[in-house]
Amino acid sequence: MPITALAAALLAPLYIYLTLQVISQRRGAKVAIGDGGDKTLLRRMRVQANFAENVPFALILMGLAESLRASQLALYIIGGCLVVGRLSHAFGVSQHQETFAFRVSGMVLTFAAIVLAAIACVAGALWRA
Repeated sequence: MPITALAAALLAPLYIYLTLQVISQRRGAKVAIGDGGDKTLLRRMRVQANFAENVPFALILMGLAESLRASQLALYIIGGCLVVGRLSHAFGVSQHQETFAFRVSGMVLTFAAIVLAAIACVAGALWRA
């Protein structure tokens, strides 16, 4: 599954960065659990959590589609949507004055990746049935 592996590898540094942002803000705000009422910490936590909520499911679907021999072009499009979507969402939501267009476009691209990967899985499964 080289295309899925590439997408996952490109997303890994972003996940680490988002996690380090949470850790840094926790230390600065001296908050061990929860957000302690710190709005910056809450925002950073939600950006990292949104990534953790969406990316694994998208990568699983993408990997399954690749295992069902989905077209390479489709897989690159799915992976591209996912990577660009996650970067856009993280940038938009991370701003103190949120850039809503980046947040929305990030979620649209993420959902597009999930939907396209699901369609590729259905098509691949039916084709092989």
